[in-house]
Amino acid sequence: MKEVLTVEMQIAARARKYPGEALTNLHDFIDIRLLHDCFDSLNKKGASGVDAEKWTDYNKQRNERIPELLTAFRSGNYRAPNIRRVFIPKGDGKLRPLGLPTVEDKLLQTAVSRVMTPIYEGIFYHESYGFRPGKSQHQAVEQLSREVSMNRMRYIIDADMQNYFGSIDHSCLREFLDLKIKDGVIRKMIDKWLKAGILENGQVVYPTEGTPQGGSISPLLSNIYLHYVLDTWFKDQIQRLLKDDSFMIRFADDFLLGFTNKEDALRVMGALPKRLSKYGLTLHPDKTRLIDLDDDGVDHPRTTFDFLGFTHYISKSRNGKRILKRKTSSKKLNAALKRLSDWIKFYRHKLPIAELIESLNQKLRGHYAYYGITFNIRKLHTYYNRTKNLLYKWLNHRGGKRVWTWEKIRKLTMEWIPLVRPKVYHSYQLAKP
Repeated sequence: MKEVLTVEMQIAARARKYPGEALTNLHDFIDIRLLHDCFDSLNKKGASGVDAEKWTDYNKQRNERIPELLTAFRSGNYRAPNIRRVFIPKGDGKLRPLGLPTVEDKLLQTAVSRVMTPIYEGIFYHESYGFRPGKSQHQAVEQLSREVSMNRMRYIIDADMQNYFGSIDHSCLREFLDLKIKDGVIRKMIDKWLKAGILENGQVVYPTEGTPQGGSISPLLSNIYLHYVLDTWFKDQIQRLLKDDSFMIRFADDFLLGFTNKEDALRVMGALPKRLSKYGLTLHPDKTRLIDLDDDGVDHPRTTFDFLGFTHYISKSRNGKRILKRKTSSKKLNAALKRLSDWIKFYRHKLPIAELIESLNQKLRGHYAYYGITFNIRKLHTYYNRTKNLLYKWLNHRGGKRVWTWEKIRKLTMEWIPLVRPKVYHSYQLAKP
């Protein structure tokens, strides 16, 4: 790992030395050691691609196949295989397309992404949080709290783009890549991935736009696209024209724009669709809105918005200050409980009670690790209590008599094999609440 990091540092140093130039010869950094390291970083239980090959299958032949892959990549003879497309639930009843590359293709995508990332980390803005080293959803939520609570950014553009990953214009993306990368081997490889066939329901289609969600290179390419389409436009062109303060927070294709001045917010709300449409992107007309967080909901429901799995709203702190608070969004909570119910239903016959509770505790810890954030303790307890309800329901559906009374469930989950209780992992205490 130390040697790989040194390679990434060398690339970053080269990018800093020539800030106005596109870099070449980047493919030389992709060698046997880097490929082995990238292979070890892949999800060992990840779904297979069109060839049905698993990580464990490739691992048995890695010493022979990785050198062959490197030769094919450097010579330009590597052919990007078709991508298997599946659909996963989004939580609102709709399905999200997910592309599944082969293990070998995912390995090569990861390696190319590793040598490209140091270049773009030098130009990406701080306000871009999605799929970047050292960045997280919680950092984005923390910045949002500061901007609204301390800097009084109360006018929020809550934007929702339609089919972003499927709408990326290939010619525009190539123009953006020209600004920083002119390594012929890598650029040809990216073109092959953009043109790779997509296998769905036994038929192969060849896309003319978009990047398939699921590929290792896709998050970086999508960040590059929005860096130039949205981030630089807003940071370099728009903000200096506004009357008052503003902010941007973006996580992949999910972003918010905030303002202290309503007139500024209205102007950007009018300009934003035009800017995005220039690059083939469209805002969802029913889901994109301008929010006034000072609209306190006296005569109507309180103004809220969802971002990164949380519902955000204005409320008073202990000192009577109006600050931004958040709770688990109902959509995310219901989806998590549905998955939990299905899991308990499936494993209630297959696992002993002790193992069932142990696995449930892992799921609870995972839920708390993400949603365990200041002001959200009530929703954590909701998840915890509903977990006990689901245990009561499904343990009494194992056949025969109902032997699990509420009292036995209470003793099971609190005394015999306790369920992990809610915990706040991310405490955001504002300096002037």
